[in-house]
Amino acid sequence: MSEDWNTKYGTRRVRRDPPTLEEAIFAAVGITDDQQQQAEIAAALMGLPFEEVLAEVKKTGRTLARSATRVITGEQGAQRSVVVERRVIRRFGADKRTGT
Repeated sequence: MSEDWNTKYGTRRVRRDPPTLEEAIFAAVGITDDQQQQAEIAAALMGLPFEEVLAEVKKTGRTLARSATRVITGEQGAQRSVVVERRVIRRFGADKRTGT
């Protein structure tokens, strides 16, 4: 989608792209913590069916729950950020090597 408009320097073209579903969900997550309301907001922004957006919001919610940033306020009101991450342990099977 583009739009032309005239300036004193001549015609200028502005490109306007609608937001992606991920961007709409990101905006909704910043507004509220309730997944139902997030889906309603994102569906309204995108013009998509509520059920389709709700499924994507739930997928996004699971990934956000895995790694989160917590803000802790101290006695003087100074904020400290604490990043909570899950540690992934990968176990590899014994490697059989032949001596050649």
